[in-house]
Amino acid sequence: MANNVNPFSALRKPNGRPMRVAMLAYPGCMGTQVFGMAEVMRLGADIARTLDARRDTPFDIQIVGLRGRSATIAGGIAIATQRPQGRFDLLIVPGLEITRQVDWTLALAPLAKELAFIRKTFAAGTPVASVCVGAFLLGEAGLLDGRSATTAWLFAPALAQRYPAAILHASSVLRDDAGVITTGAVSSAFDLAIHLLKHTLGADVASAAARVCLLPDQRQSQAPFVDTRLMEQRLPPFSQQVAQWLETRLTDAFSLPRLAQAFCVSTSTLLRRIKAETGQSPLVLLQNARVEKAKQLLQSTQWSLARVTAEVGYTDIASFTRLFKRLVGEPLAHYRRRHAPSISAR
Repeated sequence: MANNVNPFSALRKPNGRPMRVAMLAYPGCMGTQVFGMAEVMRLGADIARTLDARRDTPFDIQIVGLRGRSATIAGGIAIATQRPQGRFDLLIVPGLEITRQVDWTLALAPLAKELAFIRKTFAAGTPVASVCVGAFLLGEAGLLDGRSATTAWLFAPALAQRYPAAILHASSVLRDDAGVITTGAVSSAFDLAIHLLKHTLGADVASAAARVCLLPDQRQSQAPFVDTRLMEQRLPPFSQQVAQWLETRLTDAFSLPRLAQAFCVSTSTLLRRIKAETGQSPLVLLQNARVEKAKQLLQSTQWSLARVTAEVGYTDIASFTRLFKRLVGEPLAHYRRRHAPSISAR
């Protein structure tokens, strides 16, 4: 499905009533994603009235729950909730507190009520947005089938595996597809809030709210923040061995015959097996390893860009910068400014 569908065009009704937004609170959900979004949206509403005193209150934001008058969110904190009543113009589903070793079947099993509510609400014509791993609730409810989606980069492989009918864009910060919106990692709640302000109150209000909140321009990619050391390696044994062999020889010139000889196979067999297991070529595995090593060096050292480039096997900064930008989403120098260690004042 196209990703440029704007489900917000019909949210503000002709009678001018406030847009009803439901924040779904449930056991274990992330409080930051509930309250942070609501605060930014309320701030945006205040800015809109400042810019135009004739504007009415644009949002009616409610924290709703399906388990009585409260929900125990992440950290064991109890918050007050309302029972959902009537039709909402937007339902927002926060992520839940999990670890990298999460068993998604066990994590989602207690949320049958919430999944049914999400499914029913969307079927009634209400757009649904998720924050971070809230995408797993949307996937479990069947909303991601055939749609573009994203989630926290750390859990993107698990989302792709669990919901193969979704069209995953793992590096995206936000995907908006036919009334189903998904976002990246935790702080993307603020990107979603600015996105909603832009489409309901206008780009001027969204931009002003971002400045007041010290939020950056709306981000497009999670790629600069990915740290593969934190991700569970899922390569099959043969491809994993090849990748490790390449990682210990980053400064060596790539030679397919030499690599094949090291694993006692023909070049054609090597290419076929790596392609079948990873969907990539051995050269791409090497390029990924070089870029990851460069990211680590940029984060942990004050080395020049030329030295970093040389340490990962490139002699030409320009060519490596092109590769780095293609895989990470920003040039070497930009990544250094964002992630370099601070220098203590002397």
